[in-house]
Amino acid sequence: MLLARLTLTDFRNYAELDLTPSAGLNVFVGANAQGKSNLLEGIAMLGTGKSFRTSRESDTIRMERERATLHGEAVLRAGSVELACAIERSGRGTHKSYTVNGSNVRYAGYIGHMRVVTFVPADLSLAGGTPAARRAFVNIALSQSDPRYYHALARYRNVVQQKNALLRGTIEPDPELLETYNRSMVESGTDLVLARAEFIAALGREAARAHARFAAGEQFEVVYEPNVPFEAPRREAVIAAFEARLSHYAEAERVRKSSVAGPHRDDVGLLLDGRSLAAYGSQGQQRTAVLALKVAEYAVMRHRSNEAPLLLLDDVLSELDEDRAAAFLHEIGEYEQAFITATHMPGGLPPGAQTARIAGARVEAYALC
Repeated sequence: MLLARLTLTDFRNYAELDLTPSAGLNVFVGANAQGKSNLLEGIAMLGTGKSFRTSRESDTIRMERERATLHGEAVLRAGSVELACAIERSGRGTHKSYTVNGSNVRYAGYIGHMRVVTFVPADLSLAGGTPAARRAFVNIALSQSDPRYYHALARYRNVVQQKNALLRGTIEPDPELLETYNRSMVESGTDLVLARAEFIAALGREAARAHARFAAGEQFEVVYEPNVPFEAPRREAVIAAFEARLSHYAEAERVRKSSVAGPHRDDVGLLLDGRSLAAYGSQGQQRTAVLALKVAEYAVMRHRSNEAPLLLLDDVLSELDEDRAAAFLHEIGEYEQAFITATHMPGGLPPGAQTARIAGARVEAYALC
């Protein structure tokens, strides 16, 4: 997959940008606050429809403007696709709209056309951060790879929200309605559990291979830690386990006035030599593990879709020592197109890498490295 053209209008600090990236490695160098991260955020948002930097997406609209637009053309094995995302703010809040090949679509019909794997400094906290961050990491990867997963996730989130409103007393107590919500949670939640189990197993295999090349002699494991333990990754087994867990926690949910059982409380365990990476891993070990995790994400997404995703590295190489940075670039090696930002020109770039300087939201002349 290649991003052939990108146009930004009133996005972050870009009034207008029309960019034609090259295949292979594209490197953007510049001082802080010039627009490097904004550029990668725009590429990622064109693909995923969401910002990887903020949940307040009105912040992506340039100051004193009411609307930002992102437009791009991607070249895939099956042909090209034109994507556009618009963010508009008004007195009623922020609204986003999406088009694919000129036709308006809902978000569910947008995501997945241009897949991206991002690696930003905040991702280094995946090793020691919250379960919610790791769930988000899995959800984004799976939603891009499988439209069925996104639909199941949307259904599940909606029913949990409705059930919580019932438990809080926002609506009148209704045992039959509560049972209906529980059945809906089991139906869509089972889809999530099975998809996560398969994806995380594949992720673990690829991450272990990559980590062995980064740090020989250490064993890295990525394991699924479902909130609903099941005997086997089969639909009937997960359904039975989910129903039993909901029954077991029914009173606890009534007291807490919140849903406490289900995949919205899943986690992904990261282990180094059988011990918790967060609790026992050094900072260097945690960074190496996250590198392996990102290599694995890229590999699994490429294998599942038979299409290499875009690789976006936002000022990450400066967070790594020279050996780890070189090893990471070598490990990713087979990327079709990658975008790297840095404050200084990274060492060890491959021949043919395209370089550009960003200053004041202007991308200055590409040159062969």
